Amino acid sequence: MRSVCVVGASLAGLLTARALRARGYDGRLVLVGEEAHRPYDRPPLSKDFLKGALDETDLALESDGEDLDAEWRLGVAAIGLDATTRRVTLSDGSDVEADGVVIATGASARRLPGTEGLAGVHTLRTLDDARALRHDLAGAKRIVVIGGGFIGTEVAATACDLGLEVTLVDSGRTPLAGVVGVRMAEAIAALHAKRGVRLLRGARVAALTGEDRVTGVRLADGAFLPADVVVVGIGAVPNVAWLERSGLLLDDGVICDEGGQVVHAQDGGTPVPGIVAVGDCAAWFDPALGRHDRCEHWTGARLRAAVAAETLLSGGATRPARPRPAYIWSDQFDVKIQFVGRAHHADTVVVEEGDPADHSFLAVYRQGERPVAVLGVNQVRLFSRWRRQLETATV
Repeated sequence: MRSVCVVGASLAGLLTARALRARGYDGRLVLVGEEAHRPYDRPPLSKDFLKGALDETDLALESDGEDLDAEWRLGVAAIGLDATTRRVTLSDGSDVEADGVVIATGASARRLPGTEGLAGVHTLRTLDDARALRHDLAGAKRIVVIGGGFIGTEVAATACDLGLEVTLVDSGRTPLAGVVGVRMAEAIAALHAKRGVRLLRGARVAALTGEDRVTGVRLADGAFLPADVVVVGIGAVPNVAWLERSGLLLDDGVICDEGGQVVHAQDGGTPVPGIVAVGDCAAWFDPALGRHDRCEHWTGARLRAAVAAETLLSGGATRPARPRPAYIWSDQFDVKIQFVGRAHHADTVVVEEGDPADHSFLAVYRQGERPVAVLGVNQVRLFSRWRRQLETATV
């Protein structure tokens, strides 16, 4: 293998490129990125960057002096892939043909239909999104956040810290319940309520109001929420539309085997030589779950990038170790939330340290007697011990 094209110049793409070089690959390396920016860290966008505590230079993922000896094609999108010749067609009319291709095009934020062109309505996925939202928050008094996932709860906490009047609209029972379970999610919701966030549960959005600029949110029950800014955090869609004619199997992302190798769409999922996928756009087969899983978290990209590089260089011969349980963290207000494992596998959840009322506790989720997940809220040291124990048991 003398040439590799990495399509996607964000975290997953950069980490895979690094892993290729670390494993001795010394051939041509091309990194293609739709954004004009060099790789940057996304988690701070909804927190310290939005507050103004970090600037853009603080987000850089490349270390000082780092040189991958790569060709960077930034500000240009991939619009097609010939899986047989491994030729990537780009939006500027050029193409890149390589021995190996890494698909790392990530995901895009879901948008509310009919809100295009309405000023003051934001999603938060990219640096440009964060720049625009930070600018609007500086002149705002009231914000409505739609969606109770991590983006929604982090933006709500940040806006509250900035002194805005914050309403968080969640269509479910309580924010983050899908990740940590209803009982523990209630404890996190209580933190938001204590800090001044108005939380509306089981609420559905009917429409956004305003002509040129948003003025509020109308709910399905007729309630009206005035707003200077609206942030929509209702999930993400994998960026795989450019692969629709490639012959690769697509569903909720690019379907891959457990080593990240992509598969054909029409012949029973046979692996495609020389092409792997990693990051938010890739749905890997997880033997522990017995199904394909698209992991949208930072640690998932880090762990899978190394495996994908090894798969590419070995021609698919390498069989990865059993994957570790998913790890997620979130900073909200002055509280660090850490979670590892899968809450829906548990029969019981027990608080084993601290008190949820104090917003400092550790909870262990068990299936029978076996721990399957751990939640730490301002319990970094104890959580780290439990995380190691859970990962060791899984591996």
